[in-house]
Amino acid sequence: MRLTKQTNYAIRILMYCAANDGKLSQIPEIASAYHLSESFLFKILKPIVKHGFVESIRGRNGGIRLARPASEIKLSDIVRVTEDNFSMADCFEAEGSNCPLVDHCGLNSALKEALGAFFIVLDKYTIDDITNNNSRINELLGLHLIEGYEARAN
Repeated sequence: MRLTKQTNYAIRILMYCAANDGKLSQIPEIASAYHLSESFLFKILKPIVKHGFVESIRGRNGGIRLARPASEIKLSDIVRVTEDNFSMADCFEAEGSNCPLVDHCGLNSALKEALGAFFIVLDKYTIDDITNNNSRINELLGLHLIEGYEARAN
């Protein structure tokens, strides 16, 4: 299974916000940190705002920040919101499978079990787990260069 870019960067937006410690983050800053286009990030932002992972503050000095603590945002929840399809094979799809074995196939059962295991593992990790355990994230994302960061760090 391969996650889409949308999921990858939705998680990275949340990581950036978590590392920014409650301060408003702006899409241009995040785009610059990850070397992505702003329009791409705005597209990704919609589902994570809609599902309450991030809140968007409009206006000249607006931005985004986590809508709830990073320790309460599970990776599995983000994946479920941002991925369109979890079909690992054609037989996972309700429509379109012409296989006569679809309801009795060992492969189908094995793939369903594998997908379940995938989500069990992702349920164990939160944005906090993958962000705050890395002391270099703020530096690597350029957060140490943002005005006022040193004051917050001390």
